[in-house]
Amino acid sequence: MPKDFAYRGLTLGQLQGMSMDEFIMILPSRQRRTLRRGLKPEQRILLEKIRESTKEGSDLTVRTHVRNMIILPEMVGMTIHVHNGKGFVEVAIKPEMIGHSLGEFAITNKPVRHGTPGIGASRSSMYVPLK
Repeated sequence: MPKDFAYRGLTLGQLQGMSMDEFIMILPSRQRRTLRRGLKPEQRILLEKIRESTKEGSDLTVRTHVRNMIILPEMVGMTIHVHNGKGFVEVAIKPEMIGHSLGEFAITNKPVRHGTPGIGASRSSMYVPLK
């Protein structure tokens, strides 16, 4: 049986019903400090776009370069396309992501996959039999 979501003992409905000041008080210190100092203009614009798209209800995707935006309870259920330096990565916001930043879910580097060396890859590969 799936466990119900709770963030610091509060359900998603309770979190969404809170004011911004009440929500800030239950966040960890780094996120609390960031939000207390106020949103930067880029973050404010992103939050307005998110609120606008939830009102319309039709298009729930927003594209952004703002990777340091803290995920708030009102963003849960949305799909946000976050820029990773090369393209936009689709991030579906789940309740477990509350309090993290958007950039944590759009990695900026590809994992390295080392394979076997081919012919001419190194000096030692000259002595590897072909078959």
